Amino acid sequence: MKKLFWMPAAAMAFFLMPEIAQAHFTLVEPASWLVEVNQLGDPQKLAPCGGTSQNAGTPTGALTEVVGSALLHIKLRETVFHPGHYRIALAVKSRDELPADPEVTTRDTPKGPMSVSAKITNPVVRPVLADGLFVHTEKAAPDTFFETDVRLPNINCDKCSLQIVEFMAEHSHNPDGDYSYHHCADIRIRANPSMPIAKAWPGQS
Repeated sequence: MKKLFWMPAAAMAFFLMPEIAQAHFTLVEPASWLVEVNQLGDPQKLAPCGGTSQNAGTPTGALTEVVGSALLHIKLRETVFHPGHYRIALAVKSRDELPADPEVTTRDTPKGPMSVSAKITNPVVRPVLADGLFVHTEKAAPDTFFETDVRLPNINCDKCSLQIVEFMAEHSHNPDGDYSYHHCADIRIRANPSMPIAKAWPGQS
């Protein structure tokens, strides 16, 4: 599994840095379910899958076909820096299955609460596939991608939602996104017939 800027969950301690501009990221692989209207990857504030309260976004219609139990390549680019980390989760039948945004610790400032750190699930628990990814406190070099492979459950679904959430430290609260930004990809999973079905996931038998 390839990882860039990854540290163990224990290394994601409370850290303080000077206030910086809002972060943004683009979902390069798999294809995003929403049209990213600019190089920043917008719209991406609203949970669980992007958009904003003023702009729900335009669906791309993209559907990535994958095999259950296989590794799925994830490729992101952080277009505006913020310290933080990423989490990946999977909804099978409904996006209501996706977890709430990471639990955040904040500090008070004259301008309101500012995020300091967020809880990382370790070990991960369904529907989270990976957490504490790409932990970073410094801006990456230009044209750097964050890349990893995540193992999919061996299930069948016609349109699962793969969610990538970016937690941002040293970020002020915003009504749409709290302290996180969001992208999703629609994926179709066909179970590997040579392996047992992961029956703990919704809709599997």
